[in-house]
Formats: sequence, structure tokens, C-alpha cells
Amino acid sequence: MNALAATSRNFKQAAKLLGLDSKLEKSLLIPFREIKVECTIPKDDGTLASYVGFRVQHDNARGPMKGGIRYHHEVDPDEVNALAQLMTWKTAVANIPYGGAKGGIGCSPGDLSISELERLTRVFTQKIHDLIGIHTDVPAPDMGTNSQTMAWILDEYSKFHGYSPAVVTGKPVDLGGSLGRDAATGRGVLFATEALLAEHGKGIAGQRFVIQGFGNVGSWAAQLISEAGGKVIAISDVTGAIKNVNGLDIAKLVKHSAENRGIKGFNGGDAIDPNSLLTEECDVLVPAALGGVINKDNANDIKAKYIIEAANHPTDPEADEILSKKGVLILPDILANSGGVTVSYFEWVQNIQGFMWDEEKVNAELRTYMTRAFGDVKQMCQSHNCDLRMGAFTLGVNRVARATVLRGWEA
Repeated sequence: MNALAATSRNFKQAAKLLGLDSKLEKSLLIPFREIKVECTIPKDDGTLASYVGFRVQHDNARGPMKGGIRYHHEVDPDEVNALAQLMTWKTAVANIPYGGAKGGIGCSPGDLSISELERLTRVFTQKIHDLIGIHTDVPAPDMGTNSQTMAWILDEYSKFHGYSPAVVTGKPVDLGGSLGRDAATGRGVLFATEALLAEHGKGIAGQRFVIQGFGNVGSWAAQLISEAGGKVIAISDVTGAIKNVNGLDIAKLVKHSAENRGIKGFNGGDAIDPNSLLTEECDVLVPAALGGVINKDNANDIKAKYIIEAANHPTDPEADEILSKKGVLILPDILANSGGVTVSYFEWVQNIQGFMWDEEKVNAELRTYMTRAFGDVKQMCQSHNCDLRMGAFTLGVNRVARATVLRGWEA
């Protein structure tokens, strides 16, 4: 099931549980605005190349729209739509004053030089500058983009609107980026896991973790979990998978991965088949890579008691049903990986105030938000007698629906 179908299905189920008016339900699903622009740039060899850039702005009932910009060769409009919609519910669950958006450019960033990427980013910004803004739509980095991309967008936007650091988040710290932003999603995963385990009288310490993915989210989650006393016994990335039942030395693995562009060949553990990683014996499974990795084919073999969705929709709806019958608890992506957008919000707040926080304050505030969000989701689970995923969806959808009605959506 693709991203859009899964998200729409979850939304419809939540709307049914909440007893939403059918006209309101339809209105909440339709994006506020979809933008498609042509971006033509001179390549380094003097030839012209054209790319399609786009932005889906889903909902702004609770505040400016927020979401990543990805540079990827197959940018599927359906997926972008789903991710924009997912951001609407995610920001509502985290209780930060934003709506959802997503966008990008259909290109292969690896095939473009730095100066070509800069020209492409600037042309894209020129085409959408009057449709984004501090109080309209605030982009952030995503697949194939980074803090440098945000710096170019900021500079180009500022040529039209004056210096506006709050127009994008995920910026370099030297240009108004927030401390703690880099580790934010991984740290949020830690805080959310702590809240879930505490609910069952457990802590991070002594639990066995398996983590799929060792990019920004996976590597930070692994570091922070092992610092908190958790035992990370197996990890995979695109190059391979390794296991050590006594716990991997994460600090050494991070160093190895940086030097060798991947975890392959790390001598602090045994190489295993990456396909068997998800079914390893453990207490907590953390998929932090791609979507759709837990499906009806492998769900029966999963041995973890808890699954923390650090990636976006790693679990297929069919797998959801199998796992809930087995009594496996799944902490859904719209709660588990919302640490990134929460610290993006802190960055935006700091930029608007013109007053920057130290890292302790960022991390303490993040803990407060993540813990409160988990409590709010649990409350919805109790009042609607549903699992954590539906608890999160009903919470998010309800907040957006209430804001929409209060603003007078029928007028």
C-alpha cells in the first residue's frame, strides 16, 4: 500500500472514530494549494537543463505550513501529497502552531555540481518566493537537501523580502540555525521511547535495541540510546548489517561509518544478512530508514515487543493488524519522529524573537513537548479505545478540525 493510500486510510478511520461531518472530512483531505514550477538553469558546460519544482501546501488552519524540500530523481506527486498531509497531523500531535506542506525538485543531486545545485535552488526560490514566508509556509531540508540548501533559499528570499532568517529552518548555526537541531529527530525518538517504556514500568537501560538505518536519525538514536544504558545489538544501513549480542560500541561505529561511508566491515560485530535484521531477537525495534519495510511477509517473524517508527510509515496497514494481534506495541511515526519538526519550531521561534537559546534549553523543551504529546495520545487511546496509531491520528485530526471550525470554514 503506498504512502498516500495508507495515510488517507488512517485519516478516514480517525474521522470515523471522531464522528466528523462528511463535508468537513472532505475539506480536510484536499490540499490548500499545489504549486508546480519550471526551473531552467545553465549547466556548468553551458547547456540549459530544465527541472520541475513543486510544493504541496496542505493545511494552514493551525498556523503557517511546514515541511521539507527534497531533491530526488523520482518525486512522485502522490507521495508528496501524502507527506504534506502527514505533516498536518504530525504538527497537530506535537501541538506546535503549524500546518503541513512538502515539496521538492525532480533531479538527481548526485549528478549536479555544487554550483549547479545552487543555481537550481535559487531559481526555484525565485519562482515560489511569494508563496512561502515566515507566516505562510516555512520549508526545511529533506532527502537530498541540507543546511547549505536552506542558506541559499534564505539568501535568495531575502533579496525580495529583506533579511528573513525565519523563512526556513534547518539552517547552518551561523545563519540563525538552532543548536541541537542536528540530533533533534534522534533525540525525540529517545524521549518518545522513554515515555512508552515508562508506561510499562521499564527504562531504556538494559533493553535490547535493533536499529534499521544509520543515517542522521538512526545514528543519533543509536548514540543517545546507548548513552542512556540501552544495548544496541544490531544495526543496518545501505552497505550491510552487523550484530553483537553484547551490544555494539556505537561511538566506534559512528567513526567507522564516517571513514568508510557505511557500517560495512566494522570489526566490533559480526556481519549478518540485512534482510534478517527486522526479525532479530530484541526488545525494541527501531526502523529508521525507508517506508514499507514491515509488511505482511515479515510481520509474523518479528520478535520485538515494541516498535518505534523513526522512519515515515515503515509499517504497512496489513502488518499493523498482524502485530497488534501478537501484542506488539507500535509507537507511530507521527509521534515518534516529530522531534525534528519540534526543534524546527524552536528555531523559527528563536529567529522571530531574535534571541537564541543554549542547547540545554532546546533539549529540555524538546523533552517537555515529546512527553506531553505522548500523554495526549494515551488520553485519546483511552477515550476512543484504540491503539497508539489511531490515538495519534484522532488527536491530530481533532485538533485541526477544531481549529478549522473555530475559524469559520463554511463562511
